[in-house]
Amino acid sequence: MRELHILNLGGGIQSTTLYLMFLTQELTELTQELDCAIFADTSAEAEPVYRHLEWLTSVCGPCNLFRSRGDLSDDLNDGLDPGFNLFDSVPVHTTDVPGCPKGMMCGQCARDYKLSVIIQTIRELLRLGPRQPFPSRKVAVNLYLAVSYDQQSRAESIQRRWAEFRWVKPVFPLIERKMTQRHCRRWLREYGKVPHPVPRSGCVFCPYRSNKDWRWLRKHDPAGFQRAVEIDGALRGESLIPGQYNRFLHRSCLPLAEADLDAPESREEHAVLGFNRECEGMCGL
Repeated sequence: MRELHILNLGGGIQSTTLYLMFLTQELTELTQELDCAIFADTSAEAEPVYRHLEWLTSVCGPCNLFRSRGDLSDDLNDGLDPGFNLFDSVPVHTTDVPGCPKGMMCGQCARDYKLSVIIQTIRELLRLGPRQPFPSRKVAVNLYLAVSYDQQSRAESIQRRWAEFRWVKPVFPLIERKMTQRHCRRWLREYGKVPHPVPRSGCVFCPYRSNKDWRWLRKHDPAGFQRAVEIDGALRGESLIPGQYNRFLHRSCLPLAEADLDAPESREEHAVLGFNRECEGMCGL
């Protein structure tokens, strides 16, 4: 049986660590080399992420495949189908009273712009036609996912999501090595060859950003922050609708342009909204 070994590359701390560990052959328990790394691009990452990915490609590691379904931010603004509201697929914060958060919507954007892109790319690698069934008796796919030890609950949800694709085996090397995000940061420091801070991955308008993340985006990618402000406004149209649920990118359920991004956050809030929900190419999977 032929086996494929593929890394799901998100471009953040964990997946950069895993990519470079494959490059340096530090993962001695994995005897197979990667066939490729797939970056499912929503075309909505912050500019520092794209610059980091360019550097990552330059180190001559595993072959990087950049694939995209399209620009998610453009699709959000334009709408893919007049009868379907794409905003309903984004895990936005909701409320019926501005400034008083009620909850978050379930996200489907990662499945449409990440998971489906990865599946399609794997099929292209195997040269399968649109309706051609996967040759599960002849090919097995090992998909390496950069989920760290402190994110084990995400690994469980990812395994459930991938269960419908029985020919894909999710593999979590960081969890197997009990490496947390802090360990990944330490590993990158000791590696010492990354010429810049590794940025957080995720769409510029991702509602899981903490205030710290929003400030970082505003400073390091002003154009990306402005795009998030525009998307945030488009969520609600021209005005708020009294008595109905309105959608916001910021956890305060205030327009992003008006939200107090300097307000402190509790440790719990930062854990939920911050790096513990980093996209890494699989946000919501």
